[in-house]
Amino acid sequence: MGSGPAAGTVRARYLVYFQYLGTDFNGVAAVRGAQRAVGVQNYLEEAAERLKSVVPVKFVISSRTDAGVHALSNAAHLDVQRRSGQPPFSPEVLTQALNTHLKHPAIRVLQAFRVHSDFHARYAATSRTYLYRLATGCPRPDQLSVFERNRCWALRADYLDVAAMQEAAQHLLGTHDFSAFQSAGSPSTSSVRTLRRASVSPDPASPFVLPQESRRLRFWTLEFESQSFLYRQVRRMTAILVAVGLGALTPTEVKVILESRDPLGRHQTRVAPAHGLFLKSVLYGGLRDHAGNPSCAQQESQGPEGREAPGQPEDLRRETSDPKAGGLE
Repeated sequence: MGSGPAAGTVRARYLVYFQYLGTDFNGVAAVRGAQRAVGVQNYLEEAAERLKSVVPVKFVISSRTDAGVHALSNAAHLDVQRRSGQPPFSPEVLTQALNTHLKHPAIRVLQAFRVHSDFHARYAATSRTYLYRLATGCPRPDQLSVFERNRCWALRADYLDVAAMQEAAQHLLGTHDFSAFQSAGSPSTSSVRTLRRASVSPDPASPFVLPQESRRLRFWTLEFESQSFLYRQVRRMTAILVAVGLGALTPTEVKVILESRDPLGRHQTRVAPAHGLFLKSVLYGGLRDHAGNPSCAQQESQGPEGREAPGQPEDLRRETSDPKAGGLE
């Protein structure tokens, strides 16, 4: 993607937001070769073939998610190089075209923006937020609504000590070496991260639970925000906080585990199931994702008459014509 466009052609780079239910996929990243497994990226790039770009379109994913993990809003950048005399696609047309040609119902393109030719969806992200859904009061798998399966971690326990979980989460906030919460296989050269937010809160009653079951089943949400995460960091932190909620660990022990920097310790080898995890948002400076009212971002970048305001980056334009590791979960 680094080479310049062929003579007479116009190359445009776009930032695209998209969402997916991860149940059917081997993660978001494309699976190359003759393997039966497939990633979300495979379907996105297959749809992009219909754009008839001079150079095949490749999606550069902001945040890589594992098999079974979902995304309310992930992001990627891509280049579309049209033939001589053809103007770049508008972001609206690009979004519509990709959705029209997507061949899997569990993937949806949310919105697109024109960006600078050197914009990078992974390295330019300033914030990533993951949420993890829990359900309590579910001794057997068949006691969970079929509409909630693969969308939360169903716990047998009827009760979680949420106050203790919230206290434990406070020990994780700030800048730390999170080696104790990193799974093997991480490409990151540094295990130091800054966790800006870690919260535990009750979820509203699920609309997919029958009234006679609502007294037994309760739902909870954990949210974590950082510029970037280590491989499976969120799922390992979730597993530790659940252990606190169940009384298997104390909040103070979570601090000890963090300071141990040991990923192979007795407790920190636990990993929460993938199917309860959602990538909620990926944010960029001066630009919000679909869930964060992106139309406002465009208007903020314009002058009083709708023109691009002086000094604003091109990544806030939607007209027709820096270095941190990415999210890994």
